[in-house]
Amino acid sequence: MQAILAPLVILAAVLCLFTAVSELQTGREQESQRQLEDTLRRAAVACYAAEGIYPPDISYLEEHYGIQIDKDRFAVYYDVFASNLMPDITVIEKQG
Repeated sequence: MQAILAPLVILAAVLCLFTAVSELQTGREQESQRQLEDTLRRAAVACYAAEGIYPPDISYLEEHYGIQIDKDRFAVYYDVFASNLMPDITVIEKQG
């Protein structure tokens, strides 16, 4: 009975380890996405404070505020309604 039980316990421990590592990776990816979105919002607010308008597009933030976006990993949606209203900023992680 112990000969069967020991490998099952080891297998269960290995499965738990792989599950924990997978969840840790998922949490890290979500944190990276949240941090990028927060950074973009802060840069847009800094631009508004300094220049009196929100940036017209993401490239403006990249050129004038040093924002770097991993475009292979993230898709950034930046929707401007008016230069005096905070733009809608959404960051989505690309699959694959």
